[in-house]
Amino acid sequence: MKYLNLLLALLFLISCQENQKKEAEKQQIETQSLIENNEKSILHSIAEAHGFKNWDKISSLEYTFNIDRGGRHMERNWIWNPKTGEVEMMIDAQKTKFNTNNVDDDLAEAHQKFINDKYWLLFPFQLVWDDGFSHEIKENIKAPISGDESTQVTIQYNKNDGYTPGDKYKIYVNNSNQIQEWGYYPGGQDEPATETTWEDYTTQKGLKISQMHQNKDASFKLYFTDLKIN
Repeated sequence: MKYLNLLLALLFLISCQENQKKEAEKQQIETQSLIENNEKSILHSIAEAHGFKNWDKISSLEYTFNIDRGGRHMERNWIWNPKTGEVEMMIDAQKTKFNTNNVDDDLAEAHQKFINDKYWLLFPFQLVWDDGFSHEIKENIKAPISGDESTQVTIQYNKNDGYTPGDKYKIYVNNSNQIQEWGYYPGGQDEPATETTWEDYTTQKGLKISQMHQNKDASFKLYFTDLKIN
């Protein structure tokens, strides 16, 4: 009888240890899931802070993408219907048309320009639209240009997808989850190729668009004009 009681006590101890282990593993999984969900919710919050909930109402966007650098000016004019995928690009009075749903090889260069310019225009929404990237969030980080305390979100794209695989972005958002600055790291390199502001916000049809991006000494300016959203 004594040995039976000892055996039962031993089995009870083992059972308790197993239960504790399973509970610890469950808590770890739940904690990791909570962290991932919170991080994902931050990406959605950034998109929402720029009017993402209104995107489904948008039927067309017109805008001119401009760059001023080194005394030179470059611009591209776009008309885009996101519901049909129809795009029209105008450069120096030369018009190019294509559909984003079916891009021929001979239009790949025009499509690449469209993707580039759209990222500058609507990057907050890409945080919801895109997959194929990892992200990291750091609080209380000083933005590189203003020095303002911000939340830094690092977006690292994979090395397989897109026209420029492996690119990295560091965005700096304020307490309202609105982007104030960002840095661009081609191919995921350690040092940024450029760091610019996100400023001169305007709201059309519920979308909040930054019309001006410039570096610290304003020697590089990328900006949007002729913006019409319907």
